[in-house]
Amino acid sequence: MVLRLKAFIRSVAALLILSAVATQPAAAAEKQSFKVAWSIYVGWMPWDYANQSGILKKWADKYGIKIELTQVNDYVESINQYTAGGFDACVMTNMDTLTIPAAGGVDSTALIVGDYSNGNDGVVIKGKGKKLADIKGLPINLVELSVSHYLLARGLDSVGLKERDIKVVNTSDADIVGAYGAKDTKATVTWKPQLSEILSQPDAQLVFDSSKIPGEIIDLMVVNSATLKDNPKFAKALVGAWYETLALMAKKDPKALAAMAKASGTDTAGFNSQLATTKMFWTPAEALAFTTSPNLIKTNDLVRKFSFDHGLLGKGATSVDVVGLEFPGGKTLGNTKNLKMRFDATYMQMAADGKL
Repeated sequence: MVLRLKAFIRSVAALLILSAVATQPAAAAEKQSFKVAWSIYVGWMPWDYANQSGILKKWADKYGIKIELTQVNDYVESINQYTAGGFDACVMTNMDTLTIPAAGGVDSTALIVGDYSNGNDGVVIKGKGKKLADIKGLPINLVELSVSHYLLARGLDSVGLKERDIKVVNTSDADIVGAYGAKDTKATVTWKPQLSEILSQPDAQLVFDSSKIPGEIIDLMVVNSATLKDNPKFAKALVGAWYETLALMAKKDPKALAAMAKASGTDTAGFNSQLATTKMFWTPAEALAFTTSPNLIKTNDLVRKFSFDHGLLGKGATSVDVVGLEFPGGKTLGNTKNLKMRFDATYMQMAADGKL
């Protein structure tokens, strides 16, 4: 009798759990408040201005939701927090989307393709007159296994060197400028604005930058795919706020540019110099053209191969195809049964059509 009673209790408990799981989509669909993480980088400063100016709130109000934007000083930490479920969306590059949330099993979607680095990421050696080949044998400070590491690998390949020819010194992006000033530092790889600060030093020589690999380091607003599916209003508000802010920048609105410059620790002239090495997609039509181009698949194929070679596609990954990537038009790379990274042009198309 006792055994039967215990079995009955277990059956009731199982039914309650199944009932809770069955109601989860409805609960998710009713979500009214969202959290978004960002970190300082020229291509992501529009988010800060959208927040400070009230543009983001205006679009959130339009759809009856609340969006909380939070700055995280350490870029990789912001992605880790997103991956752990602390944020519904986060700015990050295509490579970091693949290697952190996607490889970690968190289905993630690039909602907005904002720009690509066209000189914002660079390799620097101490000593004027240096060239990239001179990096052989040097210790190099960078955020290990980040886009800086990817840029370095692509640069080394261009001069016939391998990673075994250098030594990587893992350094947080928040500490990279201070680390460059140390006596023992010989070379570094980083992104702007830190790169700009380092290049202002008299002994800094830029020997390679992302303009040599255009379209490979892409800056995105990434949203949890389940959240995106259940909450289209959230997506519309983000996309609407983004393109309204970019329209001001494209018109060179002095107030907007000055605010972004100040928030990133520079002046308007300094901020404009950063924009000059950023291929911004000022309009949704530009972003669409890039996102639907076959080149997007080719560049992400390079990125995933680097990621696999460096053990970034998950513990025990036996193939570059372990994580599936999905592109507009239903095109894919990798395991179609494990699609965890997606480029979705739906909402950028809405913006282009004036249907937000």
